[in-house]
Amino acid sequence: MPYSVNADMLRSVFDAIPSLILVVDEDVRIQEYNAMAAEFLSADRSAILKHRGGETIHCIHSTDVAEGCGRGPFCKDCIIRNSVNEAYRGKRVARRRTRLEIIKDGKKAEIYSLITASPITYRKRQLVLLLIEDISEIAELRRMIPICSMCRKLRDDEASWSRVESYFKKHWDVDFSHAICPECYKTEVDKIENGSKQYPLAQ
Repeated sequence: MPYSVNADMLRSVFDAIPSLILVVDEDVRIQEYNAMAAEFLSADRSAILKHRGGETIHCIHSTDVAEGCGRGPFCKDCIIRNSVNEAYRGKRVARRRTRLEIIKDGKKAEIYSLITASPITYRKRQLVLLLIEDISEIAELRRMIPICSMCRKLRDDEASWSRVESYFKKHWDVDFSHAICPECYKTEVDKIENGSKQYPLAQ
């Protein structure tokens, strides 16, 4: 007998995904959401369902005009709204980067995110599955990192100096492989061919 996935199983999977997931209509009004979104939005369902996304996440531009989210001058360039519109036209938008400016705990906050929007059909109704992945930690790489102009070591948060490889391993768990770029390769070959003083030949 073939195994069938029931609604409870699908709901469990939906809630287990560690990113914000919203099911929205063409005007980005929220029709359903997962557990991560519920934790982030921290509001009653009555204040989330049927409300536009910008209003529920407290986008700073959702109050630019009296008509609300999607109606202000900034909204025409909103990555979320434009991605949803593209999905409604049948195109899947995958991991488009954006910076969300929201009000969180009474203060302005910035969240760097990847936006994915996929068209879905539910009970003959066209909707969009909207995935919002928080990449704020990765985006911290955009900040200025002090680097020694002589030895190229980086200064970390403890004011100590580390090799580039050590810094990225410590803060981002990134490993490096090593190679020689064409320019450096040519320089080293020229040294060997023309500069015996740098590389004395064995007698």
